[in-house]
Amino acid sequence: MGTEVFVIRRAGRGRVDAIFANGTVSMREYEVRPLLRADPPAGEASSYQVSVTGQQAIDIRLAKDGRRYVATVRSAAGSEDREFQARPETRVVELGVAHHYYFLRSGRPGRPIPVLEPRSRRLITLTPSEPTEVELQLGPNLVDARRVEFASDEEDDRIVWFDRQGRVLRVEVPSAGYVAERTDLVG
Repeated sequence: MGTEVFVIRRAGRGRVDAIFANGTVSMREYEVRPLLRADPPAGEASSYQVSVTGQQAIDIRLAKDGRRYVATVRSAAGSEDREFQARPETRVVELGVAHHYYFLRSGRPGRPIPVLEPRSRRLITLTPSEPTEVELQLGPNLVDARRVEFASDEEDDRIVWFDRQGRVLRVEVPSAGYVAERTDLVG
């Protein structure tokens, strides 16, 4: 049980155009504060940082450097430098951060998407299914949604419901028992 408050905005023009996603995920034992910078239009990750306080405290700084992502990880265990392959169209999707799934909204059915999970230090592949048009119950409201299943090469599939604008309405990761659902219906 917890809450997530976030903002996704586009800033700049031309070569400095970027999409920024930042927020706070508050749980009983810890708080996660991610900040993602992605390149438009698809949302390929260019840099990322996350700070976790409380249990599981960790600080990660990640930046794209040519054909790799370079990460510095600091925790109670010490400092660690890591590198990950920067495949074309790599997205950052942190487990437990629902708004990051926004960057998967334009995935084409059957076409694998490389996904970097910095806190778990994994580079996985998620392959979207053909979207299904459904009605999703959110609180007292029935909302038109597009349901997409993302098959994982690591056996932790994800299911995401998007609205017509591509906003994330609900996320499920059945293998982790994770469910996040919007409680506000903006515009």
